[in-house]
Amino acid sequence: MTSPNTPASPEVRIGIGVSPGTAFGPVVQVAPPVRPPADEPGSTDPEGDLERVRAALAVVAADLDARAAHADDTAQQILKATALIARDRGLAKAAGAQLAKGVGPAHAIDAAVEQYAAQFEALGGLFAERVTDLRDVGARAIAQVLGIPAPGIPKLSQPSVIVAEDLAPAETALLDPALVVAIVTRAGGRTSHTAILAAQMGIPAVVQLSEATAILAGTPVSVDGDTGEVVIDPPVELVEEHRRRRAARTQALAASTGPGRTADEHPVALLVNIGGVRDALEAATADVEGVGLFRTEFVFLSATTAPTVDQQTEIYRQVFEPFGRRRVVVRTLDAGADKPLAFANLGHEDNPALGLRGLRLSAERPDLLDTQLEALARAADLTGADVRVMAPMVATAEEAAWFARRVRENGLAKAGVMIEVPGAALRARHVLADVDFASLGTNDLAQYTMAADRMRGELSDLLDPWQPAVLEVIAAACRGGAELDKPIGVCGESAGDPLLALVLVGLGVSSLSMAPSKVGLVRLALARHTLAQCQELAEAALHARTARDALDAVRSAANPEVTAIL
Repeated sequence: MTSPNTPASPEVRIGIGVSPGTAFGPVVQVAPPVRPPADEPGSTDPEGDLERVRAALAVVAADLDARAAHADDTAQQILKATALIARDRGLAKAAGAQLAKGVGPAHAIDAAVEQYAAQFEALGGLFAERVTDLRDVGARAIAQVLGIPAPGIPKLSQPSVIVAEDLAPAETALLDPALVVAIVTRAGGRTSHTAILAAQMGIPAVVQLSEATAILAGTPVSVDGDTGEVVIDPPVELVEEHRRRRAARTQALAASTGPGRTADEHPVALLVNIGGVRDALEAATADVEGVGLFRTEFVFLSATTAPTVDQQTEIYRQVFEPFGRRRVVVRTLDAGADKPLAFANLGHEDNPALGLRGLRLSAERPDLLDTQLEALARAADLTGADVRVMAPMVATAEEAAWFARRVRENGLAKAGVMIEVPGAALRARHVLADVDFASLGTNDLAQYTMAADRMRGELSDLLDPWQPAVLEVIAAACRGGAELDKPIGVCGESAGDPLLALVLVGLGVSSLSMAPSKVGLVRLALARHTLAQCQELAEAALHARTARDALDAVRSAANPEVTAIL
C-alpha cells in the first residue's frame, strides 16, 4: 500500500525523438492559430474585401521574406518556399470565390486554405509537408485582416520547453537556443520542418506526443530527444541523471576530433548537409571532412526566371571556397511537380511524389541541367574544390548513364546518383556501372520502401529508419556498390543517429552526411567500435523482427561507453 507521504510516480509520455539531447524546463504553450470569429459579418463588397485579402497575404509574404533574411540557409529555403504559398494567386482566387458567396474575409481565407490543404494532403509527398506551412500562412493572413497580432511563440523570460500542436517554419526558424531548451509537438513527423530545423540548431525535440497541448503552462518537464520520452513533473533524480549524461557527453565529445574512423582505423568520412552560402561558411569551420549533400534548390525556388550560368557560378564559388580541398557533393536541382518552379512548370500531376521530379524534370528540361552543370564546373575551376555531382531520383541504369555523360560533357570529373528508389537499390550494380559513387537518401528510400508518406506523422512507425525492410534495401545497394568497388554514402536523417551509423557502416557505407550538430556523437560511436563489430551489429539489426527489436538488439550489443551518453 502506498504511504500518503510517498510522492506520486511521474507521468511519462512517449513520442518520437527527432533531435538528440536532453533538457529540463517549464512548459510554454504556443497559442493555437487564429481562427475566424463565429460572428464575422458576411461580405457586402466582394471586390473590396478581395483586395483586403490580397493585401493581407502580401504582408504575410513580406514578413516571411524578412524572417528569411535573418535565418540560416536551411531555414531560409523553407521560409522562402512558404512565402511563395502566400503569393500564390490561386489561394487569393479561391478566397475570392468564397467572398462572392457572401462569406466574410476571415472565413474566406480559412475556406480557401482548407480547400488547398485537402488537395495537398491527397497528393501526399512534399505537398503534404506544406500543409502546416499553408495553414500558418492562412492564420497569419486572418490575423492581418482582423487587425490582431499574428500567432506565435510568446516572449520568453527564462529557458523553457516550447509545446505546440505543431510549429510552422516562421516560428521554428528564429528560435533562440539559449531560451528554447526543447521542443515538443503533438503533430509532426521524423522529417517535418520542426525536426529538420531543431536538429540544425541543436535543440532536443520530440514530435507525435499524445495530448502535448494539454500539459499546463509552467509545468516542469524533462525531454529526451533521443528516446522520445517526456516526463511531466520529473523527480530530481531524473533531472540530475540527465545533467550527468549531458556532462559526460560534453566531456566525451571534447576528446573526439579528427576524421571519422572505427576503432581499428577503418575510414568513414564524416560530412555535413548544407543548403547555401551561410550554411557553408558555418560548416566549413567545423571539424568535418566536407559536404555530403549540398542542396541547390535555394538558387531556383524564389526565382521567376531560370538563373543564368554567371549567377549560379558566383553562388557555387561562395559555397565551395570555404572548404578548400575538402569534398563537396552537390545534388543537382531536385524540383518538379511537388516543388514547382515558376519557369519549369510541367503541369498538374495527380501523384507528384511518383511523377516528374528530380532527374525526371532534368530530362524534360535538359537546358536547366546543362546550365547548372556548366556553372558548377566553372566554380570548381575557380576554387580548385573537390566537387562531386549527383542526380536525385535515379531509378534505372539508363538514367544514371545519361546523367553521367552530361556531367562529364560539362567538364566535371565525378558523377554520382542518389539512391532513393528501391528499384535503384536492388539493381545497384547496374545503376552504378557508369557513375563514380552513390548516396542513399534514406528519407525517401524509407517512404517508397514502406509505401508510407514521410510527411504523415501518424505513419512514423512505418518510417522508422530501423525498419528491417529498409535496412535490407540499404544492404542490397551496398552489395551492388561493393561488387563494382563504388563508394556508397548516406545523406538522409539515418546518418546522424550514432547507433544506426554503426549499422550503416557494417552494411558497407563509407561516408555519412548529417546536420553539423550530430557529427560529434557519430564520430565518437565509430571510434568505440571496430569494423567487425559494426558488421555484427548490422547482422543483428537485419535479423530483427521489428524496428524496435532492431534498435534494442543494437543498443544492447553496442559499447556501453557509447550507450551511456546517448
